[in-house]
Amino acid sequence: METKKRVKAADRTLDLFEVFRREMRPMSLSEIAAAMEIPVSSCHGLVNTLMSRGYLSQLAAQRTYYPTRLLYELGGHLVAHDPVLSRVTPILEALRDKTGETVVLARRQDRLVQYIHVIESSEVIRYSAKVADLRSLHSSALGKALLGALEVQVRSELAERLVYEKVTSNTIVSPRRLLADVAAGEARGWHMTRGESVVDVQAVAKSTLLGFDPHAVAIAGPLSRMEPLIEKHARSLASACAEMEVATR
Repeated sequence: METKKRVKAADRTLDLFEVFRREMRPMSLSEIAAAMEIPVSSCHGLVNTLMSRGYLSQLAAQRTYYPTRLLYELGGHLVAHDPVLSRVTPILEALRDKTGETVVLARRQDRLVQYIHVIESSEVIRYSAKVADLRSLHSSALGKALLGALEVQVRSELAERLVYEKVTSNTIVSPRRLLADVAAGEARGWHMTRGESVVDVQAVAKSTLLGFDPHAVAIAGPLSRMEPLIEKHARSLASACAEMEVATR
């Protein structure tokens, strides 16, 4: 995601928690610093600050650190009162249960798609993703849906600015083809990828206004399960999007 200005202290704080999310274990000061690629002295100050605020605890016997429940409780409180997620989550869960596939809610961040809610399928073989994951607009069904929600001129200008990385052999890698695909999706009423971002994964997506802000919802799963039911899933998706728009007005 492009940013004009970043605050180093904020970046480092978030990096620290992302290190723990990745490692999922207590870590020593030197291990944290190495994972963050910063000097131990800088890491020491950050760790001490977070300990004083109650976000980290020290396991004295092992001389290691680990996040406390405070961040979890803070995040849970914020999510519970999110004006959009609190209203649409039951609808997204019902869509997941109806289709049996993973459901993703996303919005656009300049030239990328950011996942803001992921409700995974209970199937052993499924599409998996995490909240805050970023995807390219050109290679995801969500990206196509978000492009389709833009005015035609704005859409065309944005398509010219994209970086067309060839993620798989099926990825669209030209503005002309992408715009044609998006236009076809708008005419059809829903957008689709077929192995364009992840091999053997198919997704159907649709844009929706939640709280009058543009979002997109996708149903994604293994190609073998999705393809025979793609139109049925698209109808279920359209119904869910309409329900969410009403719920967030």
